[in-house]
Amino acid sequence: MGKRVLVAVIFIPLIFVILFGVSPVYPIVIPAAIAGLSALAVHEALWSTGFVKNLRISGISIVLAGLIPFWVYFGQDQTLALAGLLAYVSFLFAEAIHSHKAVTMEKMGGAFFLSVMIPFFLSSFVRIRLMEGWRYLIVLPFAAAFASDAFALFAGMRFGKRKLAPELSPKKTVEGAFGGFVGSSFTLLLYGVVVYQFGAQVENYAMLTLYGMMGSVISQFGDLAFSYIKREYGIKDYGNILPGHGGVLDRFDSVIFCAPLMELLIRWLPAITG
Repeated sequence: MGKRVLVAVIFIPLIFVILFGVSPVYPIVIPAAIAGLSALAVHEALWSTGFVKNLRISGISIVLAGLIPFWVYFGQDQTLALAGLLAYVSFLFAEAIHSHKAVTMEKMGGAFFLSVMIPFFLSSFVRIRLMEGWRYLIVLPFAAAFASDAFALFAGMRFGKRKLAPELSPKKTVEGAFGGFVGSSFTLLLYGVVVYQFGAQVENYAMLTLYGMMGSVISQFGDLAFSYIKREYGIKDYGNILPGHGGVLDRFDSVIFCAPLMELLIRWLPAITG
């Protein structure tokens, strides 16, 4: 627990420095940060699990994951996307042919899925950064996901009795999940009250509470989804880069799913404007 708190004490201020200290002057720092995060996450998903023990496939997948956030930032040109995916898929098949069937269709499909899904979902931060009033919006995915994680952890430790999904995550409980749900809802409501004091136009506090509810549900689902991959390949953590948390995916699995949901809610059911 001490290591988890220490990482949070260091990491959360770093996120705020990137978002509000560097990003207003150098906006490209957001896609750069998401590119680095995506590349590490894809490396963990492919290599650390043992799913794709092929340096060339892992390497080209990491490159693709690192390029997608910049593609989003510079306009999501369809021609570039077509060229990039054509090159990537052609490389996968060339490697499979060269390997004499050691690289299976399952491995190619998994590599493609993970190296596109992870960076494209995380690129919601890039798309939110390009919105009007982004300063009040870009924190929402972190607030919903991290609050859900934290409240679920404490509620589970204090009240947890009934296992939520023992075959995937033995420590998660129904009581913890409910605590995360309530905590995330309250956190998003409180966030609206705070940013209103700094000039944000909060259109609907009830909608912010809904953000928290839905954010908690999708965050916990994301956690279970990546736990499914870990159990499938018999590993406890994706890495050890973050003491007390594990790898990048162990910490950001919930954010990967929460970020695109928050982007959709911001677009379809706006609660905060600049």
